[in-house]
Amino acid sequence: MKKKALSLLLCSAMTVSMLTGCGGSGDGGAAQAPAADTTEEAETPAAAEEEPAEEEAPAAAADGEEVTLTVLAGQSTTDAGIEDMIDAALAEKYPNITLEWECTGWDGEFHPKMQQYMQSGLPDIIIGKAQDVNTYASQGLLGEIDATYLDRGLDAARENVTFDGKTYGLVYNALYQGVYYNKAMFAENGWEVPTTQAELQAIIDDCNAKGIVPFASHMVDTWSIGNVTMQFMMNDVFNNTPDWGDQFREGKVSFSEDQAAQTAYSYNKLIFDNTYPETFSTEQTDCDARMVLGEAAMKVSGSWSIQNFLDIDESFDFGIFPFPNQTGDSKLIFEPNIAIMTSAETEHQDAVNCVLDVLSGDKDLAVEIVDFTKTASMLKDVTPTYTNPSQADIDAYAAKGMIVDVTLGNNQLVWGGFQEENAADIAAYLQGDISFEDCLAASDARVDSSSAQ
Repeated sequence: MKKKALSLLLCSAMTVSMLTGCGGSGDGGAAQAPAADTTEEAETPAAAEEEPAEEEAPAAAADGEEVTLTVLAGQSTTDAGIEDMIDAALAEKYPNITLEWECTGWDGEFHPKMQQYMQSGLPDIIIGKAQDVNTYASQGLLGEIDATYLDRGLDAARENVTFDGKTYGLVYNALYQGVYYNKAMFAENGWEVPTTQAELQAIIDDCNAKGIVPFASHMVDTWSIGNVTMQFMMNDVFNNTPDWGDQFREGKVSFSEDQAAQTAYSYNKLIFDNTYPETFSTEQTDCDARMVLGEAAMKVSGSWSIQNFLDIDESFDFGIFPFPNQTGDSKLIFEPNIAIMTSAETEHQDAVNCVLDVLSGDKDLAVEIVDFTKTASMLKDVTPTYTNPSQADIDAYAAKGMIVDVTLGNNQLVWGGFQEENAADIAAYLQGDISFEDCLAASDARVDSSSAQ
């Protein structure tokens, strides 16, 4: 079996690296974490949704035929190693099916690899992000996912992977994005969770006066810059103008002329000016460790940091709040994460369905994966055993309708070829290599690559 897994350092606490995964069959608990729809408001998954009746195993695997399926997994920062969990679960239920894995980094590697496969034939199974479904379904490359497996997931996740009325991905887990903060440090200094830019600036000023680094940041990773920039765009641009990307492509708005878009880009400078000088040489694990060790008060990030936080110190108490926007109405960001897709032209559909059966039906595996990744399951009746200290904050924002789905922005401005290149330009601006105006102009110049279609 060809298994090219990404590896990352484990710093006294195991670092993360990039994945995607699959599942098995078993039983389990209760749904975690509220999800959100692709428009605006958050939805709390209905605990009362009934578990579908047990389905018969797909014929191809039940007949014992030996089948090897190829898998391309674009991995993000928490997921390296999940492929081993999936292999073990699959071997238990369908020992005649083998997965041949090719694991790449989702950032910078996954989309170029997909372009290569589009010339020679796609793998049987593709694991990426929910936002990738729109990109590749619009090109007719993906197979529709059978309702048998979709019905085992939360309804709130399905909308993110539906294109032209058909569902082409199975969303496995979800992340939340915002500003993580050290609760003990906030309490010791009398800081309240900020809801406005002025309140945030007051905390920054107090941090600097007391020798505390306001923000932990690892700008050596352009994916991190791209991610936080989309957080900013969501709350300063897309929440108010959900079709901004379409207007951008129609020539009605631009980064160079739109004040809200400029503000979103400029928040990166606020962080850069209030983090440690070596941010452009600091890796994610070291950055997260600084938060845990009390060297920084806040970090603009997502659930991928939780794995590091708790691996370093399982007692670390942290919360999360939305990065304040200019109008004081910012929302926490929900991100459907791992999405299992299938090739429209696979010659082994029955065996692929067996894998989907394991991925969607094995709740023991689902618990194992979300416990490892420290994320929220998007399958029904799956309860992680790990404790997320920020879960109470997530629930509170969800109850107030203060969660928005990042897919709203990612479907407007795609990652591959657009957001990732914009992030590189922002890094160049922060390091003094280009002007802010040049950075904005560069984003405007690549308008043709901003859409999945």
